[in-house]
Amino acid sequence: MPVPDSARRLRARRPGADRRYGVHLLGAAAAAAAGAVPFGLLLVLVKSRWEPLRRLDSGAAGRLHAIAVDHPSWTETLRFLSDRVWDPVTLRTAVALLTVWLLYRRAWRLAAWSAVTAVAGGLIGWLVKAVTERARPSLEDPVAHAPGYSFPSGHAMTATTSFAILLLVLLPLVPRVWRPLCWAGAVVSVAGVGFTRVALGVHWFSDVVGGWLLGCAVVALTTWAFEAWRADAGRRPTGVGGGLEPELGTRRPEAELFAPRSPTGRRSRR
Repeated sequence: MPVPDSARRLRARRPGADRRYGVHLLGAAAAAAAGAVPFGLLLVLVKSRWEPLRRLDSGAAGRLHAIAVDHPSWTETLRFLSDRVWDPVTLRTAVALLTVWLLYRRAWRLAAWSAVTAVAGGLIGWLVKAVTERARPSLEDPVAHAPGYSFPSGHAMTATTSFAILLLVLLPLVPRVWRPLCWAGAVVSVAGVGFTRVALGVHWFSDVVGGWLLGCAVVALTTWAFEAWRADAGRRPTGVGGGLEPELGTRRPEAELFAPRSPTGRRSRR
């Protein structure tokens, strides 16, 4: 029985698609490892109280604390940024609202990715804090206080996961010319969060680095899973430059975008 031309074309395309799929997943796994492996090494150094790291933490804390004590207006600005603008509650609320909006748009899987990334980041961060039990800096004449353990920084980790979620979801809605500015704003915000926590004397520098690395690892792993689903569903890999789901920019719900076509070529509506 002769094989239809369409089946031949599909078989011809499959090896190339499989190779691209494998390369894409390998790249995602490497990205996850790039965050997880350095974090694991940093965790070992923190738990073993490695002296060079302790000196680095103490030096950074001492210098920034002296500036904060001598410049009250600067310190108030740092408090406002840390406790209002970049506060974890504020960022988590933004992600929750985004997830609700995605549900309204019927982008079910993207909404699930957003929720899972945010919740997983919070739970993993809390678990690592409980296991590490690192004390926060104890400075003379402190300018701020924070409860709980120190490593990793919850502010830094929440900022990393939250801004990554906002970027990777909303980039398809942003004109290409403005996307580099969005990336720059996210990077500056994440770096700013870490700086405020060290400058206010509530975290060591290594706490902040740990929060950044662990947050990146969580985002990379959940993004890896999302991209694997896209490949399994027959959608093209996107990478992160233009967002996880470029179809969101068409302003049509996911169920309509990927509904099966009727024999006339129209999307079927069920």
